[in-house]
Amino acid sequence: MSSKDLYAPKKYVGKKELWMFSLGGLGQGMIYAMMSSYISDYYVNVLHLPLMFVLLLMLLARVWDAINDPIMGIIVDRHETKWGKLKPYILFAAVPVTVLTLLMYSSPSIEGKKLMIFSAIVYVMWGMMYTMADVPFWSIPNVITPNSDERSQVVSFAKIWNSVGSALPEIFFFIFGIVLPKVIDASNPEQYNKNLYRIISVTVVAIGMVLYVNSYFHIKERAVPPPTKKQPGEESTLKRVFTCKPLLLVIAMGILSSGRYMVQAAAIHVARYAFYIGPDYTNMTLEEKTAAISASVSTVKTIFQLCAVVGMFGATLLMPTLMKKFDYKKLLITTCLAGFVASIFTTLIAWFTNNLYICIPFILIQCIPLGVINTISIAMIYDCLDYMELKTGHRDNALGSACQGLINKFGSALSTCGIVVAYWIIKIDPAEMLNSEAIKAATELTRSQNFAMFSLVSLIPGLSMLLCSIPMFFYKLSGENKKKMQEELAAQREARGYSISE
Repeated sequence: MSSKDLYAPKKYVGKKELWMFSLGGLGQGMIYAMMSSYISDYYVNVLHLPLMFVLLLMLLARVWDAINDPIMGIIVDRHETKWGKLKPYILFAAVPVTVLTLLMYSSPSIEGKKLMIFSAIVYVMWGMMYTMADVPFWSIPNVITPNSDERSQVVSFAKIWNSVGSALPEIFFFIFGIVLPKVIDASNPEQYNKNLYRIISVTVVAIGMVLYVNSYFHIKERAVPPPTKKQPGEESTLKRVFTCKPLLLVIAMGILSSGRYMVQAAAIHVARYAFYIGPDYTNMTLEEKTAAISASVSTVKTIFQLCAVVGMFGATLLMPTLMKKFDYKKLLITTCLAGFVASIFTTLIAWFTNNLYICIPFILIQCIPLGVINTISIAMIYDCLDYMELKTGHRDNALGSACQGLINKFGSALSTCGIVVAYWIIKIDPAEMLNSEAIKAATELTRSQNFAMFSLVSLIPGLSMLLCSIPMFFYKLSGENKKKMQEELAAQREARGYSISE
């Protein structure tokens, strides 16, 4: 096979395979969103776990992920099962992720230290098992096609449906938030919210896991790199990562963009403590007040999440076309700076008008980089793996995806930690705001408290997008440099006897 044939002209992935992989990404997106968008609210406002405990749990779990993700990547890269190299992990991870997700929102009848120990064990174990599901799954585009352009199209299309999956738990939250108060007892706010989360988690896992596991049966591994033996004095896998400047720049960009997760992760908190949309509840019974506040929280959160989904999904939907016509680096820098400017307008409008509806167009714009970063960052990591392979002769597919997983989980944790810190700064006691004797709405807080909570989804994400664009000015794997790299890699692969199955 010539170097020319290896890249541009030939397509390997059929429509059915593309759709099944993408729907697997949809299912995975549902399950990850169930954790990343809701766990902070569940721990803080439903289980009433101590704020310091939640903060330390998130930070320490991410420190462990910093070790666990690369280890998983190395394990996957160094071993191959009789069922394949990457696909089998879809099946290996399915049961533990399902069980742990349900346990995470099970609301056990324990309190105090026992509840904290239970929550910590489940949360850490969930992160480990999800790593086993995530790292191999997003490494698969590297092995189903050797064509760099087709690989980018597979990723961008799969990310579209992954974004859809991320939005579905919010739809369930909105529907159940309106319907459940009419069919179950809402006189006890704590128990009502426990039931709400339990029902949503079961629904998400039932749908998401079926779609995720189904992808296993439709994916073919075509471009698995030939095994290479470690030579004496050869640098380690981790050293190859830490000496790859383009990859380090992408990782730095991903970490600095962590604030973008606030738009989704903090939406439920903003809905509780920044806005109230509903009738006057002064003369309502506790059950009626609980129902009114629940409806308001569902409505306000849905507004934010719809903005995030429309902005993010709209951008993701356009990415296959945009990535064909424009340079990844320029796309990322341009959209991030636009998102920063929009966040400034969002913040100013909220401060001077306190009107949520006027903010909506600007929230939409500031959510566009979410879809761009989610898609381009993994495509850039794949390009960095090409660069590493060209320079070292080694292809560390899973380790590259481990870097992406670490970026995502680190960003999610920073968002959660930022939310917890905000509770301290704003001086909000979740146990006082939501308990079985008295439930309070956002209108019972000061305007400064409302605005400070709102900044979690406006100013902070904007500043994060401004910062994350800086490393990209130093990223060189773009334009003619990228084209030249791919041509050299194709020739090198041909010389090494790199074979591709049909």
